[in-house]
Amino acid sequence: MPSVECDPDAARRRLAAADVDVEPGNTEYERWRAARGDAVAVAYDDKVVVQGAQPVDLLALLREGGGRAHVYFDGASRGNPGPAAVGYAIVTADGIVAEGGERIGETTNNRAEYEALVRALEVARDHGFDEVDLRGDSELIVKQVRGEWNTNDPGLRERRVTVRELLSEFDRWSLEHVPREINDRADSLANRALDDG
Repeated sequence: MPSVECDPDAARRRLAAADVDVEPGNTEYERWRAARGDAVAVAYDDKVVVQGAQPVDLLALLREGGGRAHVYFDGASRGNPGPAAVGYAIVTADGIVAEGGERIGETTNNRAEYEALVRALEVARDHGFDEVDLRGDSELIVKQVRGEWNTNDPGLRERRVTVRELLSEFDRWSLEHVPREINDRADSLANRALDDG
């Protein structure tokens, strides 16, 4: 059962800002309780204790400064353009914080890659992280976002702007191209979403 030494009032405000419902405590010693996913946070005078199967669902939001996450993303399109999906996995030293895959309609592979990056950044932001190390297997997306390559396609330029706006919400970020085998979890989540669609 992890505990976070923090100001319970400040932690409560961070949870409320992330749309997590905070309720009164169950005993005279509990200041408040909050639940998200498979985690429950219980606040005492000088700390918050996190219980449940997935404490990582709340830990980053409770820590002042949010912490750092490794974010893997991948997009997939069958037909290019064709049916497309995104996959992402957000990992910390505590384990997998969030992962997911979803269909996004019909589009090109490059647009699916951008959509995967956007979705992964939104989830990392919503979990309260202030530092992200992003990893993807699309060299085009990585180099365009970092400003090393131009973006001629207007749709991709628009998505790059969205990504840069999301990145500006973090205190620190890095973005690296990795081989597909390093990005296999995000890749499999995107492909599973396509298969299940």
